[in-house]
Amino acid sequence: MSPLVSVIIPCRNEEKTIHHVLEALHQQSFPVEDMEVVIADGFSSDNTRSAIQAFQEAHPGLKVRLIDNPKQIIPAGLNAAIQAAAGEIIVRMDAHSLPEADYIQRSVDAIQSGIAENVGGVWNIQAPNDSWIARSIAAAAGNPLAVGDALYRFTDKAAYVDTVPYGAYKRSLFDEIGLFDETLLANEDYEVNTRIRQAGGRIWLDPAIRCTYFSRPTLRALARQYWGYGYWKAQMLKRYPETLRWRQALPPLFVLGVLFLAILGFFWKPAWIALATVLGLYLLIQLIPALSLARKQKDLSLAPGIVLATLTMHFSWGTALIVGLISTPDRKK
Repeated sequence: MSPLVSVIIPCRNEEKTIHHVLEALHQQSFPVEDMEVVIADGFSSDNTRSAIQAFQEAHPGLKVRLIDNPKQIIPAGLNAAIQAAAGEIIVRMDAHSLPEADYIQRSVDAIQSGIAENVGGVWNIQAPNDSWIARSIAAAAGNPLAVGDALYRFTDKAAYVDTVPYGAYKRSLFDEIGLFDETLLANEDYEVNTRIRQAGGRIWLDPAIRCTYFSRPTLRALARQYWGYGYWKAQMLKRYPETLRWRQALPPLFVLGVLFLAILGFFWKPAWIALATVLGLYLLIQLIPALSLARKQKDLSLAPGIVLATLTMHFSWGTALIVGLISTPDRKK
């Protein structure tokens, strides 16, 4: 007999996507009678709730529960959903994700095997539309030079890792380590995984567990996303400085170096030459894998877009991390 599984989804204003993830969950190979979906909605102002209600009426076999998330932030939504969940196993999902048909079954099997306290899979990264920049961003999102050691974006090898997206856990785990940290508006997954590892637990990444992830459609949206990642990573580092990986230190060091040379150039002209050299080498180093990724997509015109996306990720994340380290977030948000 299968255990009861609670799939938890925080959402707000997701009328365009919530139906798709619910449909993907309804089509899972895992027995639908042994699964419930708990959606924590942050008082959506669009038709998200109507879309959920319409799905419930059309698919009564899948139990979908809608609860409120008054704080309207992701970790608070996750906590509300966990507290409302009836399942023995919790599987986190996102309103923008599309899990493959065996996603829940594979996650449950891994958790029940005892291989780890948290199990996650790999993203199939896709562009949300067919524009040149959206396709470039999607390609860059799976580039190790752009995203560092975030193996869940590109690996095909199972391994123990620091973190995974959309994890699967036993419900009892949260009684032991506590819920998600609601003072973090991003990096909440990494933070809870840090506490799991500190308690002696393990995080397992299985590339057979897959879901589709839709990347950002524009450079502006990408910059905003990575600014949030960097800023809240800084708040993480203030509490867990030992979690910093050397590759994560490179973007802020690069930003500081560029800023230093740019300012120095006003007083010492050779600094401008050094700055141009550094930027030129950076672009050259990024262009080589960009060309390789563009070839895989059978569209070499994506190469400059991939470089632009990578540059946006690095500068946004690196600058935000610096700002986050020297500032204090507004905890009232």
